[in-house]
Amino acid sequence: MNDMNELKKSANVGGVQLVWIGLQKTGCDKWQWSSGEPALYLNWEHTQPDSRDDCVMMLNGQWYDLRCSDNRYFICNNNKLIVIKENLTWSEALRYCRQNHVDLVSVHSEEIQRRVMNVVKGASTAAVWLGLHNYCIMNMWLWVSGEMVCYHNWAPGNGTTENCSLENRKGAVQSGGDQRWISLPESHKLNFICSRY
Repeated sequence: MNDMNELKKSANVGGVQLVWIGLQKTGCDKWQWSSGEPALYLNWEHTQPDSRDDCVMMLNGQWYDLRCSDNRYFICNNNKLIVIKENLTWSEALRYCRQNHVDLVSVHSEEIQRRVMNVVKGASTAAVWLGLHNYCIMNMWLWVSGEMVCYHNWAPGNGTTENCSLENRKGAVQSGGDQRWISLPESHKLNFICSRY
């Protein structure tokens, strides 16, 4: 509901009323956001959807389906992080983020960690891949951005580089509890967080 209030606020800037909101129909008459996430909350005007059109616009806070080819103002999503609810290995997740967004998320500060904690709540796995990998040769953890890990949020017993030659380990964040970082074998299949920075 908080997101809906933000949508309404954004649409009222400059008196603009008719705006695309990035929601469209997929197969089987299901609605999903342009990010690929399913629409869990729908705010249709009482006569909508009328089943003829595949894209959604907002008028005075209510949603209407409309032809996707219509020209309207639109609202951009400024979320810089997105949880991808596919279960992939760390390497597969890295490839996915680089092909579809920018990269797996690198957490350089407490502010970014707060953003991670906010988006990870929507994950469907107990842990979610971060762009954190163990660089055994140098006995350290690095972000995929190439930066060393200066800000830490490790769960107790994690984050050490001992025994790293036994298996290639990568960093994930717990999706529940206190959402601390944990070290897991890269072959585990988890949801992951892509960065749009």
